[in-house]
Amino acid sequence: MQHKAPHRMLKYYPLLLMLTFMTCVSAQSYKITYHRSYNDKVAPDQDPVLVFTNSQQTVITTQDISQSLAPYPYETFYVDRQKNGYYKLTNFSASKELATFDTLLLNRNQITFTEETKTILGYVCKKATTSVNSNSIELWYTTALGVKGAPNELGQQIGLVLEYVRNGNSKITAVRVEKVKQIPSHIALRPFEEIVDGLTYQDELSKSRFTQVPIFQNERINFSEHTTSDSILRFANGTVIVKKVKIPDIKAGSQAFVQLVEKSNGDAYDRTGSVFLIAQDQAQSFLDGMRNGMNTLPMYSNGDGTAYPGMVRTHGYSPIYELMRFFTPFGVSHFNNRLTLKGKTWQDSVIYRQDISEFLSVMAGQEVYIGTYIGNYDKGGHIVSLEMTIHPGSSKMDFPKIRSLFNTTNVMEMGGQTYARFFGQEKGLEMSFELPEDARDVQLRYITTGHGGWGQGDEFVPKENSIYLDGELAFKFTPWRTDCGSYRLYNPVSGNFQNGLSSSDLSRSNWCPGTVTTPNYISLGTLKAGKHTIRVHIPQGAPEGSSFSFWNVSGALLYN
Repeated sequence: MQHKAPHRMLKYYPLLLMLTFMTCVSAQSYKITYHRSYNDKVAPDQDPVLVFTNSQQTVITTQDISQSLAPYPYETFYVDRQKNGYYKLTNFSASKELATFDTLLLNRNQITFTEETKTILGYVCKKATTSVNSNSIELWYTTALGVKGAPNELGQQIGLVLEYVRNGNSKITAVRVEKVKQIPSHIALRPFEEIVDGLTYQDELSKSRFTQVPIFQNERINFSEHTTSDSILRFANGTVIVKKVKIPDIKAGSQAFVQLVEKSNGDAYDRTGSVFLIAQDQAQSFLDGMRNGMNTLPMYSNGDGTAYPGMVRTHGYSPIYELMRFFTPFGVSHFNNRLTLKGKTWQDSVIYRQDISEFLSVMAGQEVYIGTYIGNYDKGGHIVSLEMTIHPGSSKMDFPKIRSLFNTTNVMEMGGQTYARFFGQEKGLEMSFELPEDARDVQLRYITTGHGGWGQGDEFVPKENSIYLDGELAFKFTPWRTDCGSYRLYNPVSGNFQNGLSSSDLSRSNWCPGTVTTPNYISLGTLKAGKHTIRVHIPQGAPEGSSFSFWNVSGALLYN
């Protein structure tokens, strides 16, 4: 919803703007062309900045905008010298524009004047300095032309800025100054269709620069007898939600992010969570098992006496892609009033955000199933909102190919999918896959977290992960997080110990309550077409009474 500017004088702006335009015809006008450079190297293939200025107004635009060649959205900056204020105008399309007006920015920065001079395009310029967000700024300006202006909002009141220098190496420099009869009518200040407050304007502009794909909005993930609706599928007693989502066509070089907002709705514990994508590249998918029973999916067994459904790729079946592994904190939001600590203010939710651009090759322009899992046994459970954002980029590189290999996170825990305890066997996880053609720049996108929540369980004991490709060790490391105490303010009901620590402070096997576990990208080089074998070995700890350890690992192959 857009709000009209509150000041009553706004209704007279069109008339005042028209009068301004009429009076500017007789004023001497100039057109200044600027080039951008870095370390004195002029940026190639740039769209030059253009400044049109006279005693009445200044317009900052670009060559492409002035010639109607710029892609939407684009922004133009106008200084109204009579009002000592400025307008920002964004054109979102040929039929939609939005403007805002302010008087503050022109005088906001403290400027220091010096006597240092240099000549630019034959004009003697003096140096002024200021600082913006810890960036040192030099403004080289001249008063010889009797007009004011600059290639951006800084220095608009001091003269005609012919060079802007940021931190000594990034420059916007005038390369041509021309007299013009008047500022062209299609560029000059004019009445605008709608003027809104600055916050509304900035929000609209920001959102126009990327695509939002909403998935879930304030959905509950809990342990109950939820039934499936037409729009949202619920499985495993409500602990898994899935939605069919249309992903738009996406240009090469774009980036995609998933963002999940989570808060407790009654569950006080740290829980494993996963945002996942159903792989649909083979005849059978994980969704088939969710609908028909997990025992209908291929089983994995390594000799420990248990069969594990749906975790490993086989001929004809692909496990889920894990987009993001996250862990809920101890009761954020719902339990914020249970414990008050001096100097601590609990957060009202957790935001998890992660780059998932490598999955765009299997999502762009398609309808896909995206789901979220939080393992819990609480009727209140958790409230989540999930969206994907897609951001255009300048790169022309194609998205890598990707295929799902394994995912041992038992997202269907309450639907018959058991914990991955098979790393207790020397074989660990071993599976084969086949490449139809030679692959280069191959990477294994690998996420791993250890679990077993007593003192000697693998949650609290560092364990080395070893990855073997075709029988040879490709990579090994010990996944371990020592920064969990940084997230104390997300954990209002984390258990507190006699030694002054909280449970959420404790180091863990690659996860902390209230955080994302980031993937490892393991280089596998170039692989020939044909069959290959991957083995994951982890020295999983032995059970102790009814307590046991397990490992959630997921792997997807990226290649060109």
